[in-house]
Amino acid sequence: MTPELDALTPELDALVADGTGTISVWAGSVQAGAAGGPAAYARDADATHYAASTMKAAVLVALYRQAEAGVLSLDEEIEIRNEFPSVWPGAGDFSIDATDDNDDEVTDRLGQRVALGWLAERMIVRSSNLATNLVISRVGVDPVNEVWRSVGARHSVTGRGIEDAAARAEGVTNLVTAADLAALFSAIANGTAASADSCAAMLRILQAQEYREDLPAGLPPGTPVAVKNGWVTGVRHGAAVVLPVGEPPFTLVVCTTTLLGEAEGAALVARIAAAAWRDRKAFT
Repeated sequence: MTPELDALTPELDALVADGTGTISVWAGSVQAGAAGGPAAYARDADATHYAASTMKAAVLVALYRQAEAGVLSLDEEIEIRNEFPSVWPGAGDFSIDATDDNDDEVTDRLGQRVALGWLAERMIVRSSNLATNLVISRVGVDPVNEVWRSVGARHSVTGRGIEDAAARAEGVTNLVTAADLAALFSAIANGTAASADSCAAMLRILQAQEYREDLPAGLPPGTPVAVKNGWVTGVRHGAAVVLPVGEPPFTLVVCTTTLLGEAEGAALVARIAAAAWRDRKAFT
């Protein structure tokens, strides 16, 4: 039984009653998430949403898998540049708006060489778009999509880098579902997304996430949580493994595509997370 989440249903229904949006939730045990369900609570969990920055978690897994395979090294240094080939054939290169990146630690190092592992951390903890595109340029989008498939994701796809306008204009995009993100995060948490050591390292990076105003804000202060959020206009997502001290962990994913503003969208995700926390005994 999930009485707290069930009590939110009328509010969530009202927010998308006019058909202009979707609110998706997947909440359950790590074991259920890694095995493809069933969730203890699910709402439109297979609906697709624009991924925003949640896709960076799949990029992280792809990077660690390639490091394990010896294709690259996390200590390998690459130049920080702001020029990337579009995935759309013949479209040429593109760049991001570096003044709008989330991380000055990366943009201030343009022209310098840094370790791939450091870029991966900045991609998660500060959600740097520039770091993300640099990692994708080294890893490739196909291995990222192999990550999705291997964890049992059915609908999610990483089609392009961030701000690849030419590819976006041709319909190439990045999509996720709450259920697929639950599968990915659960696989990281139970050590099957990559090697056990790599998964432990990725969990530590995800726990260091510095943006805390959405899903983490709904949890009691100080609650350990391995999380990746994402937002663009009209979109606010949070995907996490919550790690209560002295209790079993659980997986929680909230994906919202609505007409809410940025602050209101973050508050909505926090309210859902707070209800899930109160229902957590049902997830394990």
